[in-house]
Amino acid sequence: MPKKIVDTILPTTMVGSYPRPHWYTQQLLGRDVRVAFKEVRHEEAYHDATHAVISDQEEAGLDIVTDGQMSYDDYVGVIGSFCWYMYERIPGFDPAKEEHPAVVGQDPHGSVGMTLLSDWGGVINSGPVERGPIRLTDLYRIAKRYATRPMKVSVGAGPVNLAWHVYYQHYKDPKELSYALAPIFNAEMKELVEAGATFLQLEDLGAWLPLFTDDENDYEWIADVVTQSIDGVDAKIAWHFCYGNAWGNRLADLFPAGYEAVLPHFYDVPIDQFVLDFANRDMVDIAALESLPEDKEVAIGVLDIRTSMIESPEQVADRIRKVIEVVPAERVYLTTDCGMKPLSRMVAKMKLKALAEGAQIVREEVG
Repeated sequence: MPKKIVDTILPTTMVGSYPRPHWYTQQLLGRDVRVAFKEVRHEEAYHDATHAVISDQEEAGLDIVTDGQMSYDDYVGVIGSFCWYMYERIPGFDPAKEEHPAVVGQDPHGSVGMTLLSDWGGVINSGPVERGPIRLTDLYRIAKRYATRPMKVSVGAGPVNLAWHVYYQHYKDPKELSYALAPIFNAEMKELVEAGATFLQLEDLGAWLPLFTDDENDYEWIADVVTQSIDGVDAKIAWHFCYGNAWGNRLADLFPAGYEAVLPHFYDVPIDQFVLDFANRDMVDIAALESLPEDKEVAIGVLDIRTSMIESPEQVADRIRKVIEVVPAERVYLTTDCGMKPLSRMVAKMKLKALAEGAQIVREEVG
């Protein structure tokens, strides 16, 4: 059965990223953190920002916190650093932002989807990939100093996700590149565990890729890549693949099918938990979880981070009730829809407070 992180039923957390404090203006811009932090102001600001956002989460009442991913620069798509942080630190990728491969030959402003992909951009894979100065363990050690509650560490964008926005000059296709990246992620996660991390969340929305390739065979190798990425990692492992989030848009036109189309293909992947977005669709396809195996948990987004409207605790509680009608409360964590970076910090903290209070309402009901 999945490893427990806290004894509380319906534990609360957030996906990973959090709004930067406005005073934290430093940007890594592709530099190794051990290089950037030679500047005293940058290192101090990073520590202080990480401390501040962890305090926000704890004050809001979350049971499990994250470092807020203050390492994410203010890049394209708001959360564009989700991919670029890795591209910039894994040898084999060129540093320049190119047009997104899916937009080449099309009008980049012909649809919302094309415009957002064009903004996000693409990258050239010009050589073999190898492990570079990703430094997730460095960042975890910083955050661990300030957290008084259990921590979850977000790892990604993952290998399949990274292979989605690429011009191939060295590897021939997403499959070959993804397999080459898997050992890099495996090494990062094992190093995190050695440093004391007990809860890791792989961020890889490559799970959606077969809907675009229209090739059912892709599910098999994607599952294998994720399995290789987490092989031998002695921690609680979650896998988050969001429903799209660029500048707060869920790219509905690019994601025509819901989780019911992809989840069953990954039930045999040896993870503990799927982390999934549902609040932005008013929980309409929660029935997709009826087939969830008994050895799997879910962390369900019950906060819609694609809007600045702040949910009431009662609204959150109602969403939670819909979840536990389908999955037993003992196998449910409560979280946000994707990362909170696009929001204002005040809104983010108020939403998290509503999450914690809504969870407590339902805990008292289920006992």
